[in-house]
Amino acid sequence: MEANSEINNESTKVGKKFSRRDILKTAGIGGVGVLIGASGLGGILSITEGKASKIESGDVVPFFGKLQQGITTKPQNHVYFAALDVTTTNKQDLIKLFKDWTKASALMTEGKSVGELTSNEFLPPKDTGEAAGLSPSKLTITFGVGPTLFRKENQDRFGLAHKQPKELKELPKFPLDALEEEWTGGDLCIQACADDLQVAFHAVRNLVRIARGKATLRWAQSGFQRTAQADPKEGTPRNLFGFKDGTANPDIKDEKQMNEQVWVQPGDGPNWLANGSYLVVRKIQMFIEVWDRTTLKEQENTFGRYRNNGAPLGQKNEFAKLDFSHKDENGQDYIPVNSHTRLSHGDGTQKILRRAYSYSNGMDVKTGSFDAGLLFLCFQRKPSKQFIPIQQRLSKMDKLNEYTSHKGSAIFACLPGCKQGGFIGETLFS
Repeated sequence: MEANSEINNESTKVGKKFSRRDILKTAGIGGVGVLIGASGLGGILSITEGKASKIESGDVVPFFGKLQQGITTKPQNHVYFAALDVTTTNKQDLIKLFKDWTKASALMTEGKSVGELTSNEFLPPKDTGEAAGLSPSKLTITFGVGPTLFRKENQDRFGLAHKQPKELKELPKFPLDALEEEWTGGDLCIQACADDLQVAFHAVRNLVRIARGKATLRWAQSGFQRTAQADPKEGTPRNLFGFKDGTANPDIKDEKQMNEQVWVQPGDGPNWLANGSYLVVRKIQMFIEVWDRTTLKEQENTFGRYRNNGAPLGQKNEFAKLDFSHKDENGQDYIPVNSHTRLSHGDGTQKILRRAYSYSNGMDVKTGSFDAGLLFLCFQRKPSKQFIPIQQRLSKMDKLNEYTSHKGSAIFACLPGCKQGGFIGETLFS
């Protein structure tokens, strides 16, 4: 990391930041350019005839910090999510993996290559290259550890079982779950979010590549939401049912709310996870063809909100305080008791930070219909008091269950952030 710091200092002196395109200009024998310091996984910076691409500061989300990015960060346009199984049995291999991941992530979030370029055509490049010339696109990379990293088949895999938080355990089976093994669980997770899907995929691809011999890909899913270009007003994103999704989120700008609802606090459990958060992932298939044949009134009663503006039924503003006592002219509840909004809200004390993305995997060959839905991602301080009771209510009564099926599920403890010179997971392994 000291070498990377020297690179950053040198780039500051010349007053420029360099893109992957500039790096590639230095590749090959006889290329005109100056190479500036590289070591380990460090990148190569290039000044070619005084020309350099400038990366806008707004495109870079710093990797290092007290908290991991990609949790309360403003959601980007795309996500590429991956769960991995650890194959090594050596704790030192695992520690090295997290150190290598940290170096590579810090470089990629700045729009740099993960490794030195080589003119030796008989060696594979260290960087896969598909993000060459692209901006960082606000890339964030978030890492988490699953319960099976600590203990699997009653075996303490890495001498970490005594550090497993009580909250980090497999989710209970909920009524109507139709979970498939290929979309469930994982020892580790990587969440890469960016305003460009190719940048997000590049990040996960290279991290999985670095993990070879230590971990293997278990499952992966990409997701999307509307872009800033498509919605300059940046309203609440809509899911594939056409309804706004995430209206009731806590305010990510309110530090008190975030500490109460999202960030693990000292004393909540093992202190290595303080400033981390718990991530619940659910892959939810939507039966959109059935939904498309449903009347608008029935759709709105299912969600408990108007489709056009997201306001609770009987009210006019999307962010209006929910009023479950409000009756229509016939004395009926405006917001039905089995509506998604009413059940997810409960008494209002249980909140989660939703960071969901839509997905589309083409056609479901079994049914001939769209294989599409929601990659539901939510962060919280205590799953036992937040996601689990909410989902228990929803799984029993939610009218939306008629149009969805939960195919995948996993829980992870997202690690606290790290300082430059340290590495992700350092508190767990110290």
